[in-house]
Amino acid sequence: MARIVVFNQKGGVGKTTTTLNLAALLARRGSAPLVIDMDPQAHMSAISGTKASDGRESLYAFYQEAKQLADLIRTSDCGWSIIPAHLDLTKVDTQFGKGPRALQRLNAGIVREHLNTSRPILMDACPQLGTLSLNGIFACDRVLIPISADYLAVNGALQIDRTLHALERVLEKPPMRRFVITRFDTRRKMSWDIDRKLRERFGAEMCETRIAESVSLAESPAHNRDVFSHAPQSRGARDYTALLEELDAAGFTS
Repeated sequence: MARIVVFNQKGGVGKTTTTLNLAALLARRGSAPLVIDMDPQAHMSAISGTKASDGRESLYAFYQEAKQLADLIRTSDCGWSIIPAHLDLTKVDTQFGKGPRALQRLNAGIVREHLNTSRPILMDACPQLGTLSLNGIFACDRVLIPISADYLAVNGALQIDRTLHALERVLEKPPMRRFVITRFDTRRKMSWDIDRKLRERFGAEMCETRIAESVSLAESPAHNRDVFSHAPQSRGARDYTALLEELDAAGFTS
C-alpha cells in the first residue's frame, strides 16, 4: 500500500487539512489508514482527539526511547489510526543528527514492523526541512505537496522541487510526486495566474483538482472534525472527494 508524505516547506498551505480529509475519505471507504503526525505543532493529533500529554505517548518516543511504532498507535475519534505528535519532536534534529541511519529511521521502523502491508500510511510532515521531515521523505513512496494560491507558496513549491531533485541521488527509488493547489479563489486573478504558472512549471505532476477556499474547510478543524463529518454537502467535501478520485486514477494511493 502507498506511503504518502504530505509536505511543503512553507506553513499555512493546507497540509494538515489535506492529510485530515484524505484520511477521512480513506477510512470511509474501508482502507483503514494509519496517520503519522510528524509536526511538533500536533494539530492533526488534536483534531483526531489523540493529543499526547507528553513526548512518551507520541512519535518522539520512537526516536528517544526506541519504542515500537505499533505501541504508539491510537484510535482517533474520527475513525482512523494515528501515531500522535508532541512538541518534543522539535528536539529530533539536534538529538539525532542527519546521517544516513538517522534519516532512514522511520522507514526502517515501518518495514520492520510490517505496518504498511495492508493499509495506506499518511504522514503529516512538519514544514521545516530537517531530520524529521527528511524521515518522512525517506519513508514514503509518494509525496503530495499542497500549494496555497499565493506567490509565497509558489516560491515554497519551487524550493521543495529543488530539494526533491537533490535527494534523488540518495533515495533508492524517487517517490512519485503530485502538487495540488489549495485555498483557490476563482474570483481572484492572482489565483488563476498562479495556477497557470504552476502548470507550466510542473506539467503532469500538477493535480487537475483544485481545493477551493472554503468556509467549511476552515471551520471543521475547530470542531475536531473532517469536512465530511462537518459539512458533507460542502464545496470542500466535493473538492477533496475529487482529489482522492484523481489520485486513485493515477495510482498514487495504491
